[in-house]
Amino acid sequence: MSFVLSTLPQTWPWLILMAALAAGWSAQRGLVFALLAAFGGVALALGFLKPLALAALTAGLLFAAVLPRTRGSARLTGHAALILWALALGAHLLPGVHNLLILDQVQAGPASAPYSLHLNLDKPLVFFTLLLSWPALLQRNAPAGRPAWLAGLLLLAALLPLALLTGALRLEPGLPDWTLLWMASNLLLTCLAEEAFFRGYLQQGLSRRYGPAASLAAASLLFGLAHIGAGPAVAGFATLLGLACGLGYWGTGRFQVPVLMHFAFNLIHLLMFTYPGPA
Repeated sequence: MSFVLSTLPQTWPWLILMAALAAGWSAQRGLVFALLAAFGGVALALGFLKPLALAALTAGLLFAAVLPRTRGSARLTGHAALILWALALGAHLLPGVHNLLILDQVQAGPASAPYSLHLNLDKPLVFFTLLLSWPALLQRNAPAGRPAWLAGLLLLAALLPLALLTGALRLEPGLPDWTLLWMASNLLLTCLAEEAFFRGYLQQGLSRRYGPAASLAAASLLFGLAHIGAGPAVAGFATLLGLACGLGYWGTGRFQVPVLMHFAFNLIHLLMFTYPGPA
């Protein structure tokens, strides 16, 4: 807690963004965009956003709000543009956005590799974009049932022991002083945005056209490919994590489930193993 308090002079604007994300997750749409507008103004005033970047992000949100009203080829083209926009935000490609570096080459433990953490303001915009463009994002779907959900939980439980057996990770229990800040960032700025895109949007959307099995496989593989920059092994484990979260989503029909599964996996990784990997 002392670390979190010591960083408040730098991190306080992200409390507004996190409040907007939490409001969106709980479907309080009116509050969401009031908080998001407040964050945009603060980020602009403090230099985290340049005027052109703010204009581009605003235009992206307006485009997302119009997309559900389109039909035919315009709708298809719009969703293709939406996917490219979400990927650009997730890859931090939009110029004029300055994410806050809050941890710089720190170690979770003596055996862990150096780790840096940015508080992002671009990737979380994926969630708000989908909240506007994909009305079904937070809706509960018909659940496939307990077998699918349990399969997802079993796969999730097997991933970290598998990483241990293959040497990708080592046991290193610990509680870094920055854990609380990491938890808030990982849940709201990372897991929520990634699960909204890969499970709530891609898996759900593909399922309507190609069925649950094909959509589950495609979303999981794309989730793995999104992590290929960290190496083939990480991409492979990310694919399996995507499959576990996808099974949880399919089995329960609830968007909250894959978000919490993803976060639980990341949290156990931090608290019990070398993070993000061995030194």
